[in-house]
Amino acid sequence: MIRFEGRVALVTGAGRGIGYAYAELLARRGARIVVHDIGADEYGMSQDASVAEAAAERLRVQGFNVRAAVGEINSRAGCRALVEDTVATFGRLDILIHNAGWVGYQKIEELTPGFLARMTGVGVEMPLWLAQSAWPTMIAQGYGRILFTTSDRALYPEYAQPGLTAYAAAKIATVGITNVLAHEGAPHGIRVNVISPVAKTRMWGFKGEPEELRPDAVAAGAVFLVSEACDASAWVLRASNRQFHALKAYEAAGVDYPRNLRAVTADTPEAVAAAWDRIAMVRADARA
Repeated sequence: MIRFEGRVALVTGAGRGIGYAYAELLARRGARIVVHDIGADEYGMSQDASVAEAAAERLRVQGFNVRAAVGEINSRAGCRALVEDTVATFGRLDILIHNAGWVGYQKIEELTPGFLARMTGVGVEMPLWLAQSAWPTMIAQGYGRILFTTSDRALYPEYAQPGLTAYAAAKIATVGITNVLAHEGAPHGIRVNVISPVAKTRMWGFKGEPEELRPDAVAAGAVFLVSEACDASAWVLRASNRQFHALKAYEAAGVDYPRNLRAVTADTPEAVAAAWDRIAMVRADARA
């Protein structure tokens, strides 16, 4: 059975929804938890310290060892302070889950630098600075598990939505970050993965307890990925309705990168056009 006695987990965005489901399952399995949440609204604005405190109390009354954290992590210094406070409180940090996020819409002709900066701050800078802050502790321990969050809205063209350019940019960047950190962490016993969860939460404008697509229906996959039982790294785990599908991009066998892709040869734009069905591996009768 997968257990977490002796382990310490820091979960961002854990005051409600998916993050809370992660924290609760980890606590039930024996982990000591830091529940971090600034209490932002569904637009990523405002702050309410009671959100994290209430979530921590819900877990404490069940007998779990949980602390609340409400400090801002929209800067390198803020991320470092959160990690340092976690280590100071519990003496170690074994698990980092960056779940905090928000969904905002601006079509490309409306996109502003400020909006993009907010989105990449949450989806690109926060995971980087949190990982950087946790890295020395995890290296010293010879152990660490890091889990970031991506989205099917970025991974699959058929799920893309107008107005989500900034959101998709941040979420696909998370996959690249995961790939690199998985390499850097491997010699030190640090495993890094990313989850793409689907659940009815405030991000969907949903209030109350859903009958399907529940947050707790994706928690099992996340908790496995941050467990000692998981030695995998650089995977994307799709999670929805208690169903899980792991994916990873692999190079084709026999490729001598970058000189020989073992691919279709074409010397002119016309040759590319003529061979496009083979290049894109799309049947002629199924072209979009």
